[in-house]
Amino acid sequence: MADKKVLMTYEGIKELEEELATLKGKTRMEVSDRLKSAISFGDITENSEYDEAKNEQAQVEARIMYLENLLMNVEVIDSDNIDTTNVTVGCRVKILDLEFDEEEIYQVVGPTEANPFNMRISYESPIGKAILGRKVGETVEFDSPSGPVKVKILEIME
Repeated sequence: MADKKVLMTYEGIKELEEELATLKGKTRMEVSDRLKSAISFGDITENSEYDEAKNEQAQVEARIMYLENLLMNVEVIDSDNIDTTNVTVGCRVKILDLEFDEEEIYQVVGPTEANPFNMRISYESPIGKAILGRKVGETVEFDSPSGPVKVKILEIME
């Protein structure tokens, strides 16, 4: 990941920065307190509380390192410069599912920010790949886990 740029919105970057600050502050302190408490029980060779705290500490430090590396390689998607003539990363897209006649609005984001439950889809997902670069009025088909899906692009927004 050292040379690969990661596309993210300002909101996504802010969320990661907040998580990083929490991990470096509050979470590290809590884990440190658990380690001190476990050590106070005596012999650490057969101390399950100590082992659990050490494992948690390793996980926290790994996540901190991952987030720091990720944030060093971020390329910001500037919502002010989004071209709405075709689907691009950062835009919001209103689509119509032709099988179920349902409209949905998704934001196309990088894989780090993707969260389908919040209507944020990765440009690397099947639907993201299918609609990226397309224009309003185009119909595209893609394979989903539940089978082929056909959608029509109704609107592209910032």
